[in-house]
Amino acid sequence: MFHSNPRENKELKDRSGMDQISDENKRRIEQLENLVEAHTRTERHLEQHSDIASEEQLERAKELQRIREEEIEKLENIIAYGENYDNDELKNVQKNYEYTQGYINHNIDHMDEETLKKTLEKQEHRKEQIEFLKD
Repeated sequence: MFHSNPRENKELKDRSGMDQISDENKRRIEQLENLVEAHTRTERHLEQHSDIASEEQLERAKELQRIREEEIEKLENIIAYGENYDNDELKNVQKNYEYTQGYINHNIDHMDEETLKKTLEKQEHRKEQIEFLKD
C-alpha cells in the first residue's frame, strides 16, 4: 500500500518500475547468453562436421543461425537502448513467428528432434512476446 505523501508514492512507484526493468534486463541477458552459447556450439559443430552433413542439414543450421543472430541483435539493442528502441517490435516478432512457422511446416520432416524442440520453444516464447506487446 502506498503512503499518503505524494512524493513518497512517486518514489515507491519509480523504484518499483526500476526493479521491474532490472528483472527484465536480467532475463534478457540470460536469454542473450543462451543464444550466444547455442550459436557458438552450432558454429563449432558446422566447422567440425560440415563434411559429413547433408546439404539440407547445413541449410537448416545456417537458417537457425540467422534467426539466432537476429534475436541476439534485438536483445542487445533492447538492453543498450531500452524497450522502445524499435517501435515496430510487435511487427518484427510477428514476422519472425510467421517466417519460422513456415520454415517449421516446410522442414519438419527433416529436422532433428533437438532442433525442432528448441525451435518450437522459441515459437512459444514469441507467442508470449506477441501477447505481451499487444497489451
